[in-house]
Amino acid sequence: MRRVLRTIDSLSNYVGRAACLLAIVLILVLVNETILRYVFNRPTMWGYELSYMVGASMAVLGWSYTHLRKGHVRVDIIYSRLSCRSQAIINVACSIIFLAPLLYVLVRAGYNSIAFALRMNEILTESSWMPPAWPIRTIVFVGFVLFALQCIAQFARDMYALVRNRAYD
Repeated sequence: MRRVLRTIDSLSNYVGRAACLLAIVLILVLVNETILRYVFNRPTMWGYELSYMVGASMAVLGWSYTHLRKGHVRVDIIYSRLSCRSQAIINVACSIIFLAPLLYVLVRAGYNSIAFALRMNEILTESSWMPPAWPIRTIVFVGFVLFALQCIAQFARDMYALVRNRAYD
């Protein structure tokens, strides 16, 4: 079990760090578009769509990393004062009630979105560039799956803490 959890953590860590590099790509795309638009009066037809695709990729691929590092919003005023077991109870309950249904909807919708894009040869029509939709839809789906895996790993740790009354790692 430890090996599986470490593998998921390593994957989330690696993808999250790689997703940080997309910020550089996003900055370059936006600077390029701004210079071409306002200095040379020659905007590109791909700058807008590429910027939102890179931004969306960066965000969704960073979810699992954020969850690994416990960076999501939480009311720490109360939570941090609770015992390990009480924290585990809250984590397990919230995971079952809120997180599991959300993950199911996200992963299923992501998969259906890719299937639709491939089946219909869908293109993005925000600009006249009109790129195919399946690449960004696939990246978003991968981000959802990585987030789900990291949530499952955290759930396993919380269940361990609930049963054993001590942290897993």
